Amino acid sequence: MESHVSCQAKYVSSENEDPGAAPYGNFINYYTFNPPENRLSLIPPSLLQDLGYDANDTVAILDVGCNSGELSVALYKHLQQESTPAGPGAEGRLHLLGFDIDETLIQRAQSSNPFPGNVSFIPLDITQDEASHAQLDAYLRTFGRCMFHLSVCLAVTMWVHLNHGDAGLLGFLSRLAAVSEHLLLEAQPWKCYRSAARRLRKLGRTDFDHFKTLEICGDMATNVREHLERNCGMELMQSFGSTSWDRKLLLFRKRTEINKS
Repeated sequence: MESHVSCQAKYVSSENEDPGAAPYGNFINYYTFNPPENRLSLIPPSLLQDLGYDANDTVAILDVGCNSGELSVALYKHLQQESTPAGPGAEGRLHLLGFDIDETLIQRAQSSNPFPGNVSFIPLDITQDEASHAQLDAYLRTFGRCMFHLSVCLAVTMWVHLNHGDAGLLGFLSRLAAVSEHLLLEAQPWKCYRSAARRLRKLGRTDFDHFKTLEICGDMATNVREHLERNCGMELMQSFGSTSWDRKLLLFRKRTEINKS
């Protein structure tokens, strides 16, 4: 899911298919075109410390729509270098779970994972409430937690929105907010919706079920922010600017009871 295309970029899968052949955003070899550094250059390595997590804390991170895992692994290394104190066993304090709807991409991620003790990958469709809830809850229970310290959701919102409609997008955001103390989110702009729909039509395929009936449109970063702040008990903490594809990278946090009052 996380894998996606630039509104203008051309991708070629291993089957020489057009990008529109992946209507859930599960593109092959995505990180060849948008390498992890494009996002990581905006994220400070000290992010976990900046959020108030001590170097001795066990920290659980969720990567939503991890594709073949390159960004998940790079993010783990990026944050670990600042968050891990010296000493035996220290490397075990940072844990990351990545998931994607595409089982083939997850198999690739699992087979190339250099940190199997700390980084895990599972196939999961977060729009399927009962199954996804059980899997995420089971992972969190291994750390005695009910929420991830940080969830990372980069360019996934459009694919959920196109395939599950307005209600699906809002439910997806609400679910992420419910399992996250902090949420780092990148939403595709509306122009990418139109490009995705055009690619699908060029292949002679059926259009996205919900594209023509979506009422949530326009400035998608603002729409996402408004739902998280009005309905999910979160607040915008910081913007890390825009990626090279002109997408805002926004950091949200759970509001404290003081802020809620």
